[in-house]
Amino acid sequence: MGLVTEDEAGRLDDQRFAQWLATEAGRALTALRDRQGFADPKALKDAGDRASHELMTAALARLRPADAVLSEEEADSRRAWADGERAPRHEADRVWIIDPLDGTREFSEEGRDDWAVHVALWQRSAAPDGALVAGAVGMPARTTVDGTPLVLGTTCPQPKPSDGAIRIAVSRSRPPAFVGELVEMLGATAVPMGSAGVKVCAVVTGEVDAYVHAGGQYEWDSAAPVAVALGAGMHASRIDGSPLRYNRADPRLPDLLVCRPELADQLLDAIARTGVEMPASTVTDNQGEAFG
Repeated sequence: MGLVTEDEAGRLDDQRFAQWLATEAGRALTALRDRQGFADPKALKDAGDRASHELMTAALARLRPADAVLSEEEADSRRAWADGERAPRHEADRVWIIDPLDGTREFSEEGRDDWAVHVALWQRSAAPDGALVAGAVGMPARTTVDGTPLVLGTTCPQPKPSDGAIRIAVSRSRPPAFVGELVEMLGATAVPMGSAGVKVCAVVTGEVDAYVHAGGQYEWDSAAPVAVALGAGMHASRIDGSPLRYNRADPRLPDLLVCRPELADQLLDAIARTGVEMPASTVTDNQGEAFG
């Protein structure tokens, strides 16, 4: 997306607005990284989280004032709300689910480009239980052929199938133990990467064939990448094949499978045969299904 003024951004449809917001936050993060340097990784991580959160929430307050926001960096973001307690997002029809900086470890390491910005919109009235209706993943340290920062939206084409072993994106620092068993069982190839958003987008672009995770995540870790993946015709579910649901009272969404659609049954069967236990279910009230 080319340069867009804030007034113009306010008039964009939701999908283009999500891509604009991811782009703006990415530009700010890139500038911060260049300006602050890498001598103090913790300070850079903290500054990045704070700067991107403030930019994104301020823009949403100005340009989408009627909508609620769930951001990783909010004070109560990880709280599991009990019956009788309500956050503003529980009553809203539209909720922006954002991760201002996904992959802080990679952001703080010089030369790494596998970090991202997540922007998704959940809408209650879009489906009986709500649905993700827009999503964008910005990867500011990566560029398109014309040199602009890479931002993937929900209209990416599905990549062609690859020959050879299934390629599975895994965490470069803490891959779930069962994934090693899964890779061995399938004769697959493990491809270490950073940010969860980058791993999901690697499925969308055809760099890998699947991403499997069961080590604990929250809604903001997957909402935008899942919207992008489903828009490209990919399979996305929990590791037992059940739907991913968003804007729930408990924001924990601890496991995820994103893969090429023709591999879904094979991968779900193999995951079951590893014996991995399904992470505990989250609170079931106020649930919403994924985009598509």
